Amino acid sequence: MENMELWIEKANVLIEALPYIREFSGKKIVVKYGGSAMKDSALKKSVITDVALLKLVGMKPIIVHGGGKEISSWARLSGLEPEFIGGLRVTDKKTMEIAEMVLGRVNKGLVQYMEQNGVKACGISGKDGGTIRAEKKTLKSGADLGYVGEVTEVNTGLIDTLIDNDFVPVICPVGLGEDFKSYNINADDAACAVARAVKAEKLVFLSDIEGVYRNPLDPTTLISEITVSEAKEFIEEGNAGGGMLPKLQNCISAIENGVSRVHILDGRIMHCMLLEIFTNRGIGTAIIGDGEKRYHTEEE
Repeated sequence: MENMELWIEKANVLIEALPYIREFSGKKIVVKYGGSAMKDSALKKSVITDVALLKLVGMKPIIVHGGGKEISSWARLSGLEPEFIGGLRVTDKKTMEIAEMVLGRVNKGLVQYMEQNGVKACGISGKDGGTIRAEKKTLKSGADLGYVGEVTEVNTGLIDTLIDNDFVPVICPVGLGEDFKSYNINADDAACAVARAVKAEKLVFLSDIEGVYRNPLDPTTLISEITVSEAKEFIEEGNAGGGMLPKLQNCISAIENGVSRVHILDGRIMHCMLLEIFTNRGIGTAIIGDGEKRYHTEEE
């Protein structure tokens, strides 16, 4: 039969995925969606297809998305020049209004993509049902960030209701304060807080980096798997610079609060989630708890 080797290889891929499908069926997986994968239409389709597949094989995915680049673009169109302090967007009242508008637009676009893939999805803001409670974020320097918040509590009631009714929750990172004002929340922070609250099996960060490197200037030093203790040592040695430091801190916090595994993946790679979750050798960096079992490849 023509192309028999190709068909056998495809069958082997399915067989390789089987134990992972069995292990994670019925488990919650939080996906933080951001970076270039949100801008490129082909990558966006790839990510949403991956999430749809996770859902259709029995997992319970939850998407938390960002939209920083879009917010900056719309702010400039409105005559506002984006301002950042320590990597955090200064969010005055006008910018907050733009952020909510843009994030809402992104949110419903992702819902539309999910529906096109035959999966029911419901887009919500962290304000809906009091899902994400927040307080004004303060900096040691005393600089005022405006309506930038940090998560104080995640109420899982609405998320659980959506999952129980066969929907994929798609959450934009806007929280509600005790003063009932809207607060713009870093999407990584929001995803980590949601993952902790729902006791997710996995938290997946999609970004514009391949993972954690021992030497950021050497692509051959990608770390495939790292424990919480190793990650803390990595940070203490000053190896986590730039945006990797807060991301790793979020990973450690998630693991220490009940999440089984955290993955940092390059969202620019087509179907990166499927390659990481369903194959013996992942393509990004997995952070695991101390004493947790390594991937099967470690034993080969």
